[in-house]
Amino acid sequence: MATLAVATTYSLSSIAPLKARCRFGFRFGSFLSSNTKLKCSSIATTTTLAVATDPTVSVNPNSNPNRVLLPSNESSERLLRIRHTCAHVMAMAVQKLYPDAKVTIGPWIENGFYYDFDMEPLTDKDLKRIKKEMDRIIGRNLPLLREEVSRDEAQRRISALNEPYKLEILDSIKEDTITIYHIGDEWWDLCAGPHVDSTGNINKKAVELESIAGAYWRGDERKPMLQRIYGTAWENEEQLKAYLTFKEEAKRRDHRRIGQDLDLFSIQDDAGGGLVFWHPKGAIVRHIIEDFWKKIHLKCGYDLLYTPHVAKADLWKISGHLDFYKENMYDQMDIEDELYQLRPMNCPYHILVYKSKLHSYRDFPIRVAELGTVYRYELSGSLHGLFRVRGFTQDDAHIFCLDDQIKDEIRGVLDLTEQILLQFGFDKYEINLSTRPEKAVGDDDIWEKATTALEDALDDKGWSYQIDDGGGAFYGPKIDIKIEDALGRKWQCSTIQAMLDFINFSI
Repeated sequence: MATLAVATTYSLSSIAPLKARCRFGFRFGSFLSSNTKLKCSSIATTTTLAVATDPTVSVNPNSNPNRVLLPSNESSERLLRIRHTCAHVMAMAVQKLYPDAKVTIGPWIENGFYYDFDMEPLTDKDLKRIKKEMDRIIGRNLPLLREEVSRDEAQRRISALNEPYKLEILDSIKEDTITIYHIGDEWWDLCAGPHVDSTGNINKKAVELESIAGAYWRGDERKPMLQRIYGTAWENEEQLKAYLTFKEEAKRRDHRRIGQDLDLFSIQDDAGGGLVFWHPKGAIVRHIIEDFWKKIHLKCGYDLLYTPHVAKADLWKISGHLDFYKENMYDQMDIEDELYQLRPMNCPYHILVYKSKLHSYRDFPIRVAELGTVYRYELSGSLHGLFRVRGFTQDDAHIFCLDDQIKDEIRGVLDLTEQILLQFGFDKYEINLSTRPEKAVGDDDIWEKATTALEDALDDKGWSYQIDDGGGAFYGPKIDIKIEDALGRKWQCSTIQAMLDFINFSI
């Protein structure tokens, strides 16, 4: 007889959303089967439900019918080209003003562009100088010219300019033919495009430099800290004005300001970045949310758990975290000649609880849930209020059930997800079903079974969805749910992940 293990993880933060990511795989076969009598196939489904996950979100000011309709990079290739060219124009301007600055990369992004430079620290005053120089370059209507060169020629030119980061980028390009884009005959960059035909195609009054931030080269804290300049660019002044108005509305709703003004929470430098202190008022709100969570889970047939914040390092090796999630885990602690690890996830603990005794098929479904505090290492430069932290409490649940209960249990998870989201006013969703990626574990038939289970549950729920081909985790397919907030911003929220393995029970 086959069984199903459905692991559901909800991340519902108090006051403001926290980031909950799952980049790991559980080796259920070795983890679950040591004290059982009958070996059976199983599926594990992980659901992550959060109010929001990251300060960088899709902006949709168009949710208000009275606002200017703003295009996106996907809907307007012209806008994408403008933003990409703006990144090059900005890099050219920076090197004209600061000849010692070294260039790295400069892509278009959701609402504009950025470029990273190895140079002296910049200030807001510098941004004004750079923007003024950009305006001059745009006003000269310089052509954007594409050139193809050999790898050796590209290397020769880059070496002549003494641009070490570009040499590293060149080494990472697999193609034999290297493409270069010139701005007139004064500046060039390694680039695959696309771009506008000339700088005059950019409306300089629809471009604005927004901020300066630090960014490690290649995102590696062991490498140099670079100066990242963010900018926004649009097709016309009206769009820029609408975007800036939207930004002001978002700033007015910034949870960091609200949390301070209402005395809800703080992050204390003396304790360390990314560690949240809930003040009395915030603690009361958190208590109300947690009480609501407990009641709704008990009503839905879940049993509550409390598990430790640390465990032996071997547990995380068995679960797969040390193989697939180590970069997000804190260093191990040596306690009486044994290594221990702060937990980044709750899942292995719930598996151990399940494993602590034999189960009959009559016991299924078994649903357990916990408000479990986890600790995940994040670079200091990426910390952002409650959005990106190093320690937080996520509501985490696992369900174990039989094959013929799969559809109903996943449907139950979808219903519970919707019920919780509606309590917080979220009623607009974007659903994606992410399938097997190129690098994955497990047999094809297992993946097919897991994917079919998610499809059947979505069809039964009546939710329309898109297929994200190859977007699943390496250990299983998933359902991604994005929610829309009051400003029309979309946030990656719930993730229902499915994974099959072998678990056992006694008759």
